[in-house]
Amino acid sequence: MADRLLTGDIAPDFTLKDASGQDVSLAAGNGGSNGSTIIYFYPAASTPGCTKQACDFRDSLASFTSAGYRVLGVSPDPVRKLAAFTAHEALTFPVLSDEDHAVAEAYGAWGEKKNYGKTYQGLIRSTIVVDAGGKVVLAQYNVRATGHVAKLRRDLNLDD
Repeated sequence: MADRLLTGDIAPDFTLKDASGQDVSLAAGNGGSNGSTIIYFYPAASTPGCTKQACDFRDSLASFTSAGYRVLGVSPDPVRKLAAFTAHEALTFPVLSDEDHAVAEAYGAWGEKKNYGKTYQGLIRSTIVVDAGGKVVLAQYNVRATGHVAKLRRDLNLDD
């Protein structure tokens, strides 16, 4: 597992497939007026917590984009599962397939987890905000699915 990213670190660049099979890169096409990107890592599409979190991002997307942020969701799910998830939940931002979890590892979002007394390697629910220059401005690990988007909005001073 890679070390967790800290504020000021250079975010690893990546290119992953979105739900429609198109390549999406961190560096290419940083959206928004300030060119910042919110990358959130989630364990599995179409599970209750991940669906809640994705829908919270969808429902807050206008606030993020008007403040100059683009949102990218990243999971180890295959493209076909992400396509179904995107369609079913009417997601309006890219969700990306990181099947070999190389990007999650590079971002420190893959590592040891414990569940019901078992220890295993898996995706650690995390959110990283990267500015237009590629630097990490916020890194949050072990976030909760429910309430995380509202907390992120507060942390980025986007509350209305």
